[in-house]
Amino acid sequence: MTSFATATGILGALLVAGALLSGLAGRSVLSLTAVFVVAGFVLGHGGFGVLQIAPRSAFVSDLANVALIVILFRDGLEVDAGFLQRDWHVPVRKLVIAMPVTAVIVAAVARVVLGLGWTESFLLGALLSPTDPVLSSGVVTDARVPALIRHSLNVESGLNDGLALPAVLAFATALEIPSTHFEWWRFVTQDVLLGFAYGLVCGAVAAIGFNWAARRDLAVMAGHQRSLYGLGVAFTSYAVTFLGPHGNGLIAVFVAAIVLGIRAPGLAVDFGERSAELVEIVKLGIFVVFGSLLTLHGLFGHGWGALVVVLATLFLARPVAVFLALAGSEIDRSSIAFMAWFGPKGVATMTFSLLVLSEPILAGPRLFNLAALAVFVSIVLHGATDSLAVGWFARRSAEALPAARAPAPSAAGE
Repeated sequence: MTSFATATGILGALLVAGALLSGLAGRSVLSLTAVFVVAGFVLGHGGFGVLQIAPRSAFVSDLANVALIVILFRDGLEVDAGFLQRDWHVPVRKLVIAMPVTAVIVAAVARVVLGLGWTESFLLGALLSPTDPVLSSGVVTDARVPALIRHSLNVESGLNDGLALPAVLAFATALEIPSTHFEWWRFVTQDVLLGFAYGLVCGAVAAIGFNWAARRDLAVMAGHQRSLYGLGVAFTSYAVTFLGPHGNGLIAVFVAAIVLGIRAPGLAVDFGERSAELVEIVKLGIFVVFGSLLTLHGLFGHGWGALVVVLATLFLARPVAVFLALAGSEIDRSSIAFMAWFGPKGVATMTFSLLVLSEPILAGPRLFNLAALAVFVSIVLHGATDSLAVGWFARRSAEALPAARAPAPSAAGE
């Protein structure tokens, strides 16, 4: 294992370099995500070997858990209850229909092409079902893209991390060695339902406490202190699931964040503004560690079958699933195609696959490498098409506007 001093020195140098090169990365097809993953690869097992991390070490498992606590809590807080009430049908359709359909198609392709077992195939499908707006940030921030599409993609990417989590945990638990008889009802009862219950209670108590103090002027806190309050709720929600009957701590964190964000929206705003740097550091750390564990043999050792699965994920599974989910809606085909393409694979897939890699799963390394290849291809393709797609939407809107404003022909002129 690389020493702590070496690891912190590498991370510090990469943060400095990333900040200096951020403008250049923003003008190219490469995002900072790609830069940090490639840097980790060059410094890690597949490159010079400066950064040596054991895949199944406690460090990898703990880092993945900390990253998931922070990311899932941030995602849960960003759930916009008002938007869901107004335009709930688009993101809900994609989450309820498109997401599981994507996972099933990926699993079927992996089963046929690579000969994976069904449980392994469904775990891969669960790993590749979440999306990440970081790799297509222009799409979800540029005002030239209609608000419904931007918000829908943002809500989808925020919620699908937490919704994919139970499936990832269930299939990973079923594959752990030494082999045990996996009882799905026990997993649902203990991990999912208890985790959900812990999250509801923690989120409700945190919201009641915060609002009670605010009404009595006891919570005249600066923005960074509100952010710290949120982080405290996140880590507490995770920890309390181990004090009594065990539930899943990560599910509890996600549910607590949703409850807290809805019941104390002011806190959600402050957390989003003040914790951005912390979340970014955690994500960049994940990118570096993720890249350091990759090797060329691992990425391409499965031959063309691995690339077929990755391309099927991006060009078949996601488009088919989204078109199926939004069939019969009022959204035009071009907009559906736009949303179908922008389902990039990013930090959630990375973090989940690191969690799988750290567990005693025989197929863990193979699934990790397949997920990594999907992330790499997604980084390149979605990074290259981000600005082009936004420009296309802007031209499309500009061409439609004059037609919309043109006066209707009179009866006499017909």
